Amino acid sequence: MPETALDIPRLWVEFNDPAEPGQRFRCDLTWLTSSWSCIFGSGCAGIYQDRPDDGCCTLGAHLTDKDDVSRVKAAVAELGKDEWQYHSAGQQGRWKVKEDKQPKTRVVDGACIFQNRPGFPAGAGCALHQHARARGLEPHTVKPDVCWQLPIRRNYRNVELPDETSYLEVTITEYDRRGWGPGGHDLDWYCSGNPEAHIGKEPVYRSNSAELGELMGSAAYRELVVRCDAHLAAVQAAQAAGSRRLLPLLVHPATLAAQRLDTSKDSLGAGKEGRDTGKDADPVRSKKRQ
Repeated sequence: MPETALDIPRLWVEFNDPAEPGQRFRCDLTWLTSSWSCIFGSGCAGIYQDRPDDGCCTLGAHLTDKDDVSRVKAAVAELGKDEWQYHSAGQQGRWKVKEDKQPKTRVVDGACIFQNRPGFPAGAGCALHQHARARGLEPHTVKPDVCWQLPIRRNYRNVELPDETSYLEVTITEYDRRGWGPGGHDLDWYCSGNPEAHIGKEPVYRSNSAELGELMGSAAYRELVVRCDAHLAAVQAAQAAGSRRLLPLLVHPATLAAQRLDTSKDSLGAGKEGRDTGKDADPVRSKKRQ
């Protein structure tokens, strides 16, 4: 199925940060209540057609600051040869390079040095991610910032008010193709707007609770949950009332498209088994896929 348009209508919510006076969150309900889920290894086509096994790891990861470098460096010291395919190539700091005077993870054999390739005994995928999961840690505690945040995007803007006061606006939204810069439009495949990736059992604000808590702080994240829950309740109420024309304004279009695809598959099966096919899919129901 084709990706949805980038200029979709979105619903936003704003609220003050309970932990930081002078800071206000602006959150994208359309994205945060979508059913997007990472499908690496389960249908992800990779950002480039000739590198389908890399996911979004082909280019390596730019490191944001000294803390980012230190976090990955500490994880590198713990990685064993049985966990990391390019263990020997990444020793003595050789896991990172400078690009435009900024540090980034090194690219080896066409992809990020931390990307284990298919056939590696520990399994394909990010060695840092796998290391965290094997030790019961959240991946964001060991991976580069850009890796664990994707495809969530956090932006900052200073807002000046007419009375000469101001506040810091923190936006939480979808890291779509445009987040990669002009080259993002040249990616062969991308997940956030693709219905194939909108098969999550939970909405983004719950499935990515650890990442959002890190990005926003625990108090602000709790405020976000209240508002996302209310938004999903509004979607369910609209559906119950038969206001299906409102659904494209309330639900991420890739989530809607994924639901329609599910309905079509269910209908084909129901026709063969004699089940009722007259009901539309619930755009916010939990997925039961394995």
